[in-house]
Amino acid sequence: MSNNSKTQDSVEVVSIDPEKSFGNEDGSTTAVNDYQIDPKMERAICWKFDLRILPLLAIMYLFNALDKGNISNAKTDGLEKDIGIAGQQWNNMLSIFYVPFVLFAFPLALIIKKYNAANIIPILMFIFGSISLLEATVFNYGSLMTARWFLGICESAFFPGIIFYLSTFYRRHELARRLSIFYSAANIANAFSGLLSYGVFQIKHSKLHGWQILFLIEGAATVIVAVFAFLYLPRTAANAKFLNDEEKEIARKRIELDSSAIQTESLSFKDAVKVFKHPICIAWMFQEILIGVPLNSINNWFPQIVGSLGKGTVMTNLYTVAPNVWGAVALIILGFSSDLLRIRSIFIVIGLSITLIGFVVFGCLDTQTHIGAAYFSCFLMTTGGSVSSVLTSTWYNNNTPNENRRAVISAVGVPLANAAGLISTNIFRSKDAPKYVPALGITAGFGGAGILLVLGILSYMIFDNRRRNKQQGVNLTYKDVPTSELYDGPSNPNYRWMY
Repeated sequence: MSNNSKTQDSVEVVSIDPEKSFGNEDGSTTAVNDYQIDPKMERAICWKFDLRILPLLAIMYLFNALDKGNISNAKTDGLEKDIGIAGQQWNNMLSIFYVPFVLFAFPLALIIKKYNAANIIPILMFIFGSISLLEATVFNYGSLMTARWFLGICESAFFPGIIFYLSTFYRRHELARRLSIFYSAANIANAFSGLLSYGVFQIKHSKLHGWQILFLIEGAATVIVAVFAFLYLPRTAANAKFLNDEEKEIARKRIELDSSAIQTESLSFKDAVKVFKHPICIAWMFQEILIGVPLNSINNWFPQIVGSLGKGTVMTNLYTVAPNVWGAVALIILGFSSDLLRIRSIFIVIGLSITLIGFVVFGCLDTQTHIGAAYFSCFLMTTGGSVSSVLTSTWYNNNTPNENRRAVISAVGVPLANAAGLISTNIFRSKDAPKYVPALGITAGFGGAGILLVLGILSYMIFDNRRRNKQQGVNLTYKDVPTSELYDGPSNPNYRWMY
């Protein structure tokens, strides 16, 4: 970062405390310059991003979640009977989605990085919305399997792409609350899908089943939103039309200070895959799998879990609404708290612990005798499933200043969490219905293992930060080191973990 003179009233370069200098590889230290940005101007810029970008992204993700998860609601209206699916075929159909979801996320992430997220993500959305429309025409097991395969391809890089896109607009300690608001759309989608399904299934049509009308409505809405998003979303913070020239410059410098080492750098595959050289990155990937099982058990099987209360098809869909709304509220509360305290790991543990308790309590109860307690445990289940996913993604994005590597780590980590749906899909066996006790126990076990792994990663980060400070004779945290100085990540001696 150059030591330029002050060019604008709200942006100036000043020297930080000499005691907070960087350690060099030869053991010497170098004082560092840091940007001082007018807080009022910075808040104004964030507020513009929040109003102009975040609502549309949340709506986009809402429809993404609807198109991915409406298959469970369609089942409650008799989809499997209407097209002749029986036995293990339903689980196979759910499983097939995750194969391309994992395989195609990485190459699509490279395309997103090369051609800009604001261009590619709406195109992917347009395609998976069109596929959802076509799902209304499926007529047998094979046609539904085909639709789910191509849906998995197009949705694979959607969430990783959004995370990467937001990380180019917001600083590290601002990201969790925005991702929480964004991701809460998935919880709202789960709640809204229950209400929408309830309403749609009341429609009587001479030629169309209720599940067909559901696919048509949600698919058409997705296509319309995708077209609008392509035309509306800014490609970068520095060229956002709703910012003036001064705000554009500040927006650019904000990211250099606390998000990216180099902004809009050219794509380098060789450099991008270096992110996996560090063992903490591998640990994060295992963590994604562990937290993915509770998350997918909720996303894919929650209507069936609630169904064990014995309330019938219509009431089951309605009973899913309140727990999913609460899940969105809990996500926002914990996400904002994580940003406020600038801590990720502990809030992941809190979320996973509450969700684990929910699955255990539900599995231990006679659900139809103790309906109130069983239904309360459904709220516990939804409390932490989404929180653990959002904060884990935020955690490794916060610790990856290199944009190439940040795009890739999300494109591998998020699909791995979703690939855990292969586990949750195959532990919810029809012979264990309606309560699925073995599946509930296995889900809780994965959550418990996730807690232990998070605590292990946290312990290493605390130890490594202290080791680096001791070697350099300084007392730095991640907040003291501009990300523009950290292109090589943990291999740089000045690097400090954000935990």
